[in-house]
Amino acid sequence: MKVITLRSPVGLDTLRSDERADPGDPGPGMIRVAIHGSSLNFHDLGVVTGKMPSEDGRVPLSDGAGIVERIGDGVTEFAVGDHVVSCFFPDWQAGPPTIGDFSRTPGDGIDGFAQEHVVLPATAFTLAPRGYVSVEAATITTAGLTAWRALVVDGGLKAGDTVLLLGTGGVSIWALQIAKAMGAIVAITSSSDLKLARAKALGADFTVNYRENQDWGHKVAAWTGGRGVDHVVEVGGPATLAQSVAAVRIGGHISLIGVLTGRGGEVPTAALMAKQARLQGLIVGSRADQQAFVRALDATGIRPIIDRRFPLNRLADAFAFEMSGEHFGKIGVEW
Repeated sequence: MKVITLRSPVGLDTLRSDERADPGDPGPGMIRVAIHGSSLNFHDLGVVTGKMPSEDGRVPLSDGAGIVERIGDGVTEFAVGDHVVSCFFPDWQAGPPTIGDFSRTPGDGIDGFAQEHVVLPATAFTLAPRGYVSVEAATITTAGLTAWRALVVDGGLKAGDTVLLLGTGGVSIWALQIAKAMGAIVAITSSSDLKLARAKALGADFTVNYRENQDWGHKVAAWTGGRGVDHVVEVGGPATLAQSVAAVRIGGHISLIGVLTGRGGEVPTAALMAKQARLQGLIVGSRADQQAFVRALDATGIRPIIDRRFPLNRLADAFAFEMSGEHFGKIGVEW
């Protein structure tokens, strides 16, 4: 079968199309899935550019969705023909976080989904949202579930809450859709007025161009009448955290998700203490969280925003597009 592998020295020009033996029939507790779609994440980009070292010959892509072809003995949750989607942490089934690394994350510590077929434990998948095609379903594994956990699981989002989102990438646009579906009021930032207009069309209530308004945290706080927002989905990291603290209300919640501006930096401890805000780091979520998210998607009818779709044999081009920063929402890969 066809697979894409990452060869040393790592880089987009070392993504190779290879042939590997078919994985065969599933054993007890396992399922065989024909993979038809994936989506790109900042994490995947880190792997294929060598910023997150992985093994020579690794199959990339942490998101995968497709159709169950065969089931092994003892599998009762799925049937042949079911549309399924992968889990970012296949070993984290439910409950509080138990995993703090990527040693068992597809596309990083283990082979990912840039391949035609996989045989894996049934517990490494959930049902896909109803009516989604595979490339749409694949967007929930990492970006969608991260936004869901930040706002709903950890943040306890409720109707009428105010939310601040940073940028218009996959996590932020998923968070915008989730927040609006649940009756929240949303502010969003970008350096592009065109992207802000698109966010406004999706329901954003307040937009800020952070290049034109470098003190955007206080501008967002002023928009709330000086109270501050209830939730911040913080994907930037050290260069944006101080503004996020300025924007959040006293006793509010900041979900620290991304490292787009670096892996380390100054934390505004005095301001954070004065705000008495909860700053919580998180990485995606559990299988049970994903199942709850799928139920919510089935109930609300939300569909992901996919900027552009690439065939698998143009995976390097898809990552180059991601690196350009021109995308709005997710970048899909389908085959």
